[in-house]
Amino acid sequence: MKEEYKVKSRILVVDDEESIREFLEIMLKKEGYEVTTAEDGQKAKDVLLKKSFDMVISDLQMPHVTGIELLKHVKDSYPETVFMLITAFGTTETAVEAMKMGAYDYVTKPFKIDEVRMNIANALKSQNLEVEVRTLKKELVREYSFQNMVGNSAPMHAIFNLIKRVSHSNTNILITGESGTGKEVIAKSIHYSGPLKDKPFVTVNCGAIPENLMESEMFGHKKGSFTGAVVDKTGLFEVASNGTLFLDEVGELPLAVQVKLLRAIQERIIRRVGATEDTKVEVRIIAATNRNLEDMVAKGTFRQDLFYRLNVINITSPSLRDRADDIPLLAHFFLKKYNERLSKNISSISDEAMTIMKKYNYPGNVRELENMIERTVALEAGSTILPESLPPMVNTTSGRKMASSNEIEVGDDGLDLDKVIGQIEKEVLIKAIHAAGGVKKKAAKLLKISFRSMRYRIEKYNLGVVGDDELDDE
Repeated sequence: MKEEYKVKSRILVVDDEESIREFLEIMLKKEGYEVTTAEDGQKAKDVLLKKSFDMVISDLQMPHVTGIELLKHVKDSYPETVFMLITAFGTTETAVEAMKMGAYDYVTKPFKIDEVRMNIANALKSQNLEVEVRTLKKELVREYSFQNMVGNSAPMHAIFNLIKRVSHSNTNILITGESGTGKEVIAKSIHYSGPLKDKPFVTVNCGAIPENLMESEMFGHKKGSFTGAVVDKTGLFEVASNGTLFLDEVGELPLAVQVKLLRAIQERIIRRVGATEDTKVEVRIIAATNRNLEDMVAKGTFRQDLFYRLNVINITSPSLRDRADDIPLLAHFFLKKYNERLSKNISSISDEAMTIMKKYNYPGNVRELENMIERTVALEAGSTILPESLPPMVNTTSGRKMASSNEIEVGDDGLDLDKVIGQIEKEVLIKAIHAAGGVKKKAAKLLKISFRSMRYRIEKYNLGVVGDDELDDE
């Protein structure tokens, strides 16, 4: 069975020898390609004006317009078209030079059919991959450019203005704010709104890499420099070369690594573990943290000189409490997103449900709101999100009361003690989780119960804590 990319690929064959044109045309059509031929470079130019091609296969030596001249024309005017040369024995040196000018490969006469088939297939695969990469980059630019960040509140307009001003500068930036406020989204918006948008954006989660591996991850290592270093490794600083290195949760960096990071930022050089020579690096640093680095500097757990290097420009990512006017915009944005992702068709959020959502405190910020909408969309059977569709914690903390011990009365008919105790336990659990900012481990400590017991109770009452898995480890 022929692959789909062969069926769709269009190839222009250019050669002044009719027999070569006919041979390639027959062979390529058998392979499932759409083939057009031209007898010289000038005719090929005329054909290219009327029709687009995925690939051009051209002889090197031709009258009027040579293969090299046609290559220059194609690379200048149709940069996404793959170019392959046909060359006679003795002209391979010129063909190699042509590859430096942008030709994908060359084949020599007389042809080895299997080799020609393989070269063409690989060339078209390479072209498809390049197109996919370019498309993904364009999508990233659209997704993370600040115009597509959701918000119309005063704090968000201030963020948009800052992004405009700093995106074209290589100055280091420190983004501070609570967990879940979108610090990484701001960092990506800065990167993809400026001149570095086509360069690498590399994220390092400073809190997720073990301390003994941090230096190797950041700066790389040489083969044999320590047990397990079986090959040379490129560090993330080098991977991000000429682009942006995003240091997420930078407050978690060990002091020993902070010293080496400071040197890399100040001198723009790094040294791989086990190496004897330095490597120059040009990288823009954007760091983020939910911790108070100034307090850490005062306590001696974060270097003051590194803090000043990172904090050239400070951007504070506002909590959702400080931009409550954006909750409806964000809620409908996430509703559309998860309708598409989960193949649902929920058309609206009821006014009462929206009122409850706006009153909620959101300890997990935008991330918690997004997880709430995802959960609600996944479970909602109707076409509208209603108050009862929202997680119990949101309903309770927004003013929809559950049973409390002060309201319990034992009448003549008695009461269901297990049910009443269950309602009270559920209310206390929800309050503890809210007080702990959605972190179940912390809530368990507040209630003086084990984490396992806490998880059991959450499952028992089907609390559906928004963002619990993500917030556990923060």
